[in-house]
Amino acid sequence: MWTNWILRHRRLVMLGWLLLAVVGGALAPRAIDRLSYEFSFPGQPAYEANQRIERTFGGGGDVDPLVVTVTLPAGRAVTDPDVRAELGAALGRLQKPGWRIASALDVADPVPFLSADGRTTFALVYPPFTPGPEPYAAALPQIEGAIGDLRIGGAPLLVTGVDPLNESGGGSDRPIIVEIALGAGGALVVLALAFGSLLAFVPLLMAAVAITTTFLLVLALTAGLDVSFIVQYLVGLIGLGVAIDYALLIVMRWREERANGNDNETAVRTAMATAGRAVVFSGVTVAISLLALVVLPLPFLRSIGVGGLLIPLVSVLVAMTLLPALLASAGPRLEWPRRRPPKTESRAWLAIGRSVVGHRWVAAALATAALVVLALPVFGLRLGSPEIAAIAGGDSPAAIGYRNLVDAGISPGVLRPVEVLTTGDAAAVAGVDGVRAVVTPTGPGWTVGDERLLPVLLDADPASPAGAATVERIRAVAPGEVGGTAAQDADSVDAIYGDSWWVLALVVLVTFALLARALRSIWLPVKALLLNVVSIAAAYGLTVLIWQQGHGSEALFGTEASGSITVWVPIAAFSFLFGLSMDYEVFILSRIREGHDNGLSTDEATVHGIGYTGRLVTSAALILVLAFIALSTVPVVDVKIFATTLALGIALDATIVRGVLTPALVAAFGRVNWWWPVRARRT
Repeated sequence: MWTNWILRHRRLVMLGWLLLAVVGGALAPRAIDRLSYEFSFPGQPAYEANQRIERTFGGGGDVDPLVVTVTLPAGRAVTDPDVRAELGAALGRLQKPGWRIASALDVADPVPFLSADGRTTFALVYPPFTPGPEPYAAALPQIEGAIGDLRIGGAPLLVTGVDPLNESGGGSDRPIIVEIALGAGGALVVLALAFGSLLAFVPLLMAAVAITTTFLLVLALTAGLDVSFIVQYLVGLIGLGVAIDYALLIVMRWREERANGNDNETAVRTAMATAGRAVVFSGVTVAISLLALVVLPLPFLRSIGVGGLLIPLVSVLVAMTLLPALLASAGPRLEWPRRRPPKTESRAWLAIGRSVVGHRWVAAALATAALVVLALPVFGLRLGSPEIAAIAGGDSPAAIGYRNLVDAGISPGVLRPVEVLTTGDAAAVAGVDGVRAVVTPTGPGWTVGDERLLPVLLDADPASPAGAATVERIRAVAPGEVGGTAAQDADSVDAIYGDSWWVLALVVLVTFALLARALRSIWLPVKALLLNVVSIAAAYGLTVLIWQQGHGSEALFGTEASGSITVWVPIAAFSFLFGLSMDYEVFILSRIREGHDNGLSTDEATVHGIGYTGRLVTSAALILVLAFIALSTVPVVDVKIFATTLALGIALDATIVRGVLTPALVAAFGRVNWWWPVRARRT
């Protein structure tokens, strides 16, 4: 009935989507401009302390300071009277209303601000910041204008810090269209090889309509919700992959029906009744998996979940309306220049299917062992922000300033000080193991009423195990509230994962119920869910190996080991991978189920199911992997880690899991696959 209505009103359907796509494309830049860059954790101690610091002192808190540093030539020292005078004059240019500065010149003990040889020093500078992708976009030009041409003892002053190091990658001004173009280019190559005709452009057209329409919905969301900037990447690149996948499944089935001798409209109706049904269940499954993010009490994760679930739902709607209308109107003409009917089954995948089914237990054991080995590093997973070294590559002034500090023996921890808001004495903090110094600046802006703000310098990067342990010891003895980004990292782990287990359990149960109903089987969805968990664990393990431990991060990304995995990445990756991986399982099992219902034995249905879907799943997965590779080019380490996890998860799922484990286990369990209690009661 649905398809019949679409085909009767095909011109109206195509015109409606065209209007939505044009309006969405025109308003997409406005939607992106309204996205939020805040990672808030309401109710968590460090977050609330950071909010108080910002309100009371005008800066700091959840934005790390800028760091002005200088390394003098050999034979000179910061303690030389003329050097102190030059340094004082330079920092004096930065003493603006609302700015706070802490340096060797305004503390009782300057040693924590000096290298062992006395040639390198630094100053913490806290200008007012503005919300957005570049908190110090206004302050940095002022600093460069004030001190950019100065020399201290003949050496230049350099500005570094977490924010300048992040900006040195060039990510702030890089539009999302760059990544979309990269992903679309790779997808077009795969589609051209798969179709060999103008049909290759059809899935890309579906993706373009889905993406632009989703940006229109995101714009509407921003009217009443702070939507995270990460959503633009999810809509642009996950949307690209998902929309192409859904269109690819339907177009492939349409071609198969036409190759079997059906007329065009009959082929469209059959494709929608079979592949279209699988697309609907796949899209709903992806959306349900993202509910894990929507129900968590964290605004930025909730917005990622809401924004993320829009793209599979819109992609399903496009595939179920615009695609059949287009195929019915112009499908056969888009087969140009192909002359011969396309093959319906892949000989290569039929051979793979027969081999796996013929050696089912060996194949299952080897594939399981491989996934378990790949998953082992996940037991060493550490959650937190990437270590500063991971964002300090390149030859920008910020990177050079950072390396000068580290080469002089000054810890990276000084770039991310812990901030203690107190009315009392912080002597107890000074005695904590791992604390370099508790700074008590004498300059303006550090005291408001009875409250003082004291930066605490660490001997190690707070993202490292040693630094994180120091932060916890500080929080245990500090005579007041403890803020700063390092303390907020610790709270974010509890905020995200403290109660997430029941959310994930609910998602699994709802997904099981949907798959059981769709496949009319109890065992098939159980197997699908178990395989999903194993493949996601293997993706986590490889991500830990590459990023946290650094085995390949330099070669692949030109970046040192992150030392930890960004706090939100595992839960977000699980939500997306759980749904996206289930797509392929639904595609394959639906075809196996169809073959079995048509009278084939379990083994035969499995072999032919793999023969029909193997090429499709491979092409679809390759397109998604290419989209995630494009996402990994975003010059933000957090996004790179997220993209790596997604790409590895899809690659493992489409090869080891769906290519080997799924057919091996379906064949191994034979008739058990088809047990369905509802049917049993009827008979």
